[in-house]
Amino acid sequence: MKFRTDGLIIREQNIGENDRLVWVLTRSNGVVKAFARGAKKLTNAKCSATSLLAYSRLTIYKSRESYIIGDAQTLRIFSKLRHDVRKMCLVQYFCEIARHICPREQPADEFLRLFLNSIYLLSENKRSELLVKPCFEMRFMCMAGYTPDLLMCRKCGAYSASAMYFLPREGKLECCNCRKSPNGAVLLNDAALTALRHTVYAEDKQLFSFALSDESLQILNRATELYLRCQLERDFQALNFYKTIS
Repeated sequence: MKFRTDGLIIREQNIGENDRLVWVLTRSNGVVKAFARGAKKLTNAKCSATSLLAYSRLTIYKSRESYIIGDAQTLRIFSKLRHDVRKMCLVQYFCEIARHICPREQPADEFLRLFLNSIYLLSENKRSELLVKPCFEMRFMCMAGYTPDLLMCRKCGAYSASAMYFLPREGKLECCNCRKSPNGAVLLNDAALTALRHTVYAEDKQLFSFALSDESLQILNRATELYLRCQLERDFQALNFYKTIS
């Protein structure tokens, strides 16, 4: 079986002297783990096309037990990110998320489009890391079926209050009248609450179109990060490293 698709390389591993094993977030087949023979040779077209964060057009052969990349054409390489250690760590965190929750053997056009938009904004300095990160985290989770309920307080139904708490384990809100202490919840100010709702309910083309103070961005990032960790019940090595150099 053979298919042709566009995809972003989200992990690479050297195999022997000349070959690579790569994980590709493809448009048509989700995350694919494939061998790229001869990809470490500089004279091979697959060398750049199968490198980390290369967006490429690939011909992939599927056997009973493995995928093999045949032809590979580079469409774009986000090379600017490689000169910024902090941004590169953040994007590798995105790669970890994608490998964990993106579909296999199913179309993943929405996931790929969001990933490409996110790293484009980072690469071209069009949005800050603290804005791109929570948008990516929450929208990726929603697309994977982990949509929180942020419409109202889960107990009294209030849409807003002088303060609202976000419960990352439950994926719900409680107002300050119903919840008297944090106990694992994230206290949201009005701006952070509006932004959190935006990351979930905004149209795709408006996802990154908002601004927050640094304080509110920090609150938003804490809420989305905790939500992702609680729902997936795992830690992310790249995120831990990113936070040590931020």
